[in-house]
This record gives sequence, structure tokens and C-alpha cells, in this order.
Amino acid sequence: MRKGFGTADEVQAFLQPRLKSLSDPFLLPNMKAAVTRILAALDRRERIVLFGDYDVDGVTSLALLAETLRAYGAIPDLFLPSRMEEGYGLNHDSVQRCIQQFHPQLLIALDCGTSSGAEIFDLRKRGVEVIVLDHHEPKSAAPECVAVVNPKVDPGSPFHYLCSVGIVFKLCHAVLKTRPIDFDLKSKLDLVALGTVADIVPLRGENRTLVQRGAIEIARSTRPGLKKLIEVSGVKPPIFTEDIGYRLGPRLNAAGRLSTAEKSLRLLLTQDGAEATELAEFLDKQNRERQEVEKRIFAAAEEKIAQEFDPSRDAAIVVFERDWHPGVLGIVASRIAHKYHRPAIVIGLDENGVGKGSGRSIEGFNLVQTLTRCADRIDKYGGHEMAAGLTVQEKNLDLFAKQFRQVARDLLSDEDLQPRLRLDHEISFAELNFDFLGWHEMLQPFGNGNPQPLFLARGVELVAVPRIVGEKHLQLRLRQHNYHQRAIFFGAAADALPKQPWDIAFRIRPDEYEGETRLEMRVEAVREAAPTT
Repeated sequence: MRKGFGTADEVQAFLQPRLKSLSDPFLLPNMKAAVTRILAALDRRERIVLFGDYDVDGVTSLALLAETLRAYGAIPDLFLPSRMEEGYGLNHDSVQRCIQQFHPQLLIALDCGTSSGAEIFDLRKRGVEVIVLDHHEPKSAAPECVAVVNPKVDPGSPFHYLCSVGIVFKLCHAVLKTRPIDFDLKSKLDLVALGTVADIVPLRGENRTLVQRGAIEIARSTRPGLKKLIEVSGVKPPIFTEDIGYRLGPRLNAAGRLSTAEKSLRLLLTQDGAEATELAEFLDKQNRERQEVEKRIFAAAEEKIAQEFDPSRDAAIVVFERDWHPGVLGIVASRIAHKYHRPAIVIGLDENGVGKGSGRSIEGFNLVQTLTRCADRIDKYGGHEMAAGLTVQEKNLDLFAKQFRQVARDLLSDEDLQPRLRLDHEISFAELNFDFLGWHEMLQPFGNGNPQPLFLARGVELVAVPRIVGEKHLQLRLRQHNYHQRAIFFGAAADALPKQPWDIAFRIRPDEYEGETRLEMRVEAVREAAPTT
């Protein structure tokens, strides 16, 4: 593993991250002003509204801050915008509804607000003070308000990797340091791990510590809703980042994608077992519906790409169509970006000719910076390097798509557009044992910024005909010299396998089977064995 460590202490800190090594929360920009204002609101018993976002990062941020403020005796109101009617963040429609519903004196914007200068100015004119806790890229000067706690407003901040729930955790830590009470913030790391992994921010620095400890808290969580969600998701402890990213996170996200995220928030906060069961089953059903909608749109997008995309010419993909559901466009964009190894924007047009879209990027291509260069063609946009959202008028779509593709062509070389597997280490089947698996697991948690090691084994042969499992996957029985391994090759059932022997790229993980832990091999790619020199 080439992690760039300079000292043994750095290696130790990586392998054994400790909560006591977390930095002073007041190192984040504007933290002192935020804490001072929140404590004043508590003392004066002001009406506090927590204004969140409808994704997992936003919902967990809301739940974490709500539970902390409740421990101080406050009863904050919780507000989530509707993705369909109002759209993302602090916008005119959602702010209007929030004011009419709750009449806040202090509004705390979570996972949004950094680029909402006009809306925050309007709130201030109405006598509402605002604090922003966010991690999205600023597009211009920070809004004028009590405090913008966002590491990205300070280019020199070392905390750019934090997502919003990580920033909220730091804020809660700062409040507790300033005014200590009997409150177990460590037990709330389940929320931090859920939001951090689901938002695909880099698992480095303090994120690594927060997610590692948070995964332990998820496994032993006393939240009735989270326990039920784990049950309906088929997840079993220990909790891995892939469990959060592919099972728990999508179910929490499903409600906000198709309707409102309120049920996801209620699931995390409820103490009622019956309500927890009902909400977990609802989210599981919503997730299946989301998958069906996503499948239809992806198939339609694939048809368009087949007609319009030229891999030798196009460095980016932009597809759009009327009535594509805006709640799943980000997932579709992610699948397209992964399949074609191109930055991808997917846009759905409504009956008024307004397009709402989501983009996903590839390594080394900053989406928000690129959208800034296309700003004259779009109404609004926001996000971060790897994921962004935008609104664009139908009349501007063709010009926007052309401009976006041209910027991508200017910035990305042909080499950048070649998908590559980055192999970490060549290993033989003889070395794959439980001691090795134990060392491997010390590198957890895996994710963005700390990818799971990818190994190479040469001269591998099949010892049985591959068996199709789950319609799309292959179960393989492999041999290298006198050593045998079972493996699963996801999504390969329809692919033609090369001539044997093979070189295989694979990952490993522990797998529980009938009470016994086994080493599971997951094949990522196979090729005809290259000659050894």
C-alpha cells in the first residue's frame, strides 16, 4: 500500500485511529461565533429551526444536532425541503414555507446555505439570524450571517474532507466543551458514519476515525429505527463501509429521492418500536421502487448514448429527456460515469421546460469548477468536486451540453479517459490465509480516499464450469498451482471469458458462513495470462 506515510507514528495513527486524537473543533472556520450564538439562543429560549437537506448527509446532520440541542433542554423545529416541489437547499420556496410554518428566530442551515447569499439576506431582513454548517464548494463570497462553518471557505483549512455531518459533530463537540453536560456524543457516531460514507467523501484524516468508530456504534446501536433498518437490509455485524454505502444508505436516501426525507429522519429519531418497524419497511419498499425507476431511466439513457456518444471525440456525457424523475438522476449519472469513464450529467425536463439534473465525475475532474465555466448557460448549480446538481432551461440545453463537453475535452487528456485498474500488490494463492486477512482488515474502513487493496494473481485456471448466481454473477472455483480458491465475479454472467490461464485482479473480505469465518475472493477483472519474463 502506497499511503505516503513519513513516520512510524503516522502508520500507527492510520492503523489504530483514536477519538482522543481528534483535533480541537474550534480550528474550523467561524466555529466560536456559531457556538456563542447557539448558547445564547438556548439561554433566551429562542425558536430554533434546523433546516436540512434530503440526502443521508443532511438527514443525519439534522438528527445529530437535534439530539444534542434536546439534551440542553431545547426543542428545535426540524425542516426538510421537498425535492420535487422546492428543490435543494435554502431557496425561495422552501424558505417561505419554513418561515410560515415555524417563525424561526435562529435558523441553522445543515448541508446547504454556502451559496445562498440572497436567501440569507432576505431572512436577515425578516429578523431571522442564520448559521450555516455545510461542506459544499463556495461559488462566490460567503453569505453574510452569524457564521458559515464550512472548511471550504478557507483554502488553508485541513478539514476539506469533512462532510456536513462531520462538521455538525465538530460543532456538537465544541458546544459540549464550552458548556459541558452529561451527554454521550460518542454514541452518536452511528449517525456520523452513515452520513460520511453515504456522501462518498474521502475516508482520510479524521473521517477515518469517525467512520471506524461509527461503524462499531451502528453495530451496537440502540436506535429502534436503525436496528430495524439493519434487519430489513439483511446486514449482519461487523458493519463494513460497503454495508452502509450499498444497503443502509440507499434505503435512507430512497424516501428523499421519490418523495420527502421526513420518514428517514423519523426512523433515525424514533424511540417507538412499532413506528420503527413501519418506517423501515416503508423505506425498504421505497428503495425497490427507486430501483425500478432508476432502471427505466438508465435504459433510456443508454439508448441515447448509443446514438450520440463517440468515445474518440467526447470527453463527457450529457443526456436529457422529458419526465425523467429528478430523484434518481444522480444514481443514473453515477452508473454512466462508471461504465464509460466520463464525467456525466443527466437531466430531466418538466412540463414547463425546466431541466433539473445531477452530475457525477471521474478522478481529477472538478464538476463545480467546470459548471462555473458554463454558468452563462445554466440557472443555478452547486455541489462539490465529484457530485453536483444544476437547473437549466430547455432552450439552453444543447448549448450547455456542447460547452460542458468542450470544457471536459480541454481539461482531460486521452490518458485520463482510459479506465485503469490500480493494482496494489501481486500475491499468490499460497499467501491467502487468515493471518493475511487479519492484516488486511486493519486497513479498514475502505472507501473514497482509502480504497480497498486490489491484488493480482497470475496463471490462474478454472477447476469447474462457472456457475451463474443471482442472474448476473458468476461463482468460480479457481486454482493456482496446488492452491484452490472459491470466488465471486460480480456482473460477469453475460461476459465472454478470455482463454485460460488467466491473470486476475481481485479483492478479499471475511465472510461468515454457517458460523464460520472464511476468506471470500471477489474478482474485479480477468485477462488472458501475460507471459512472465
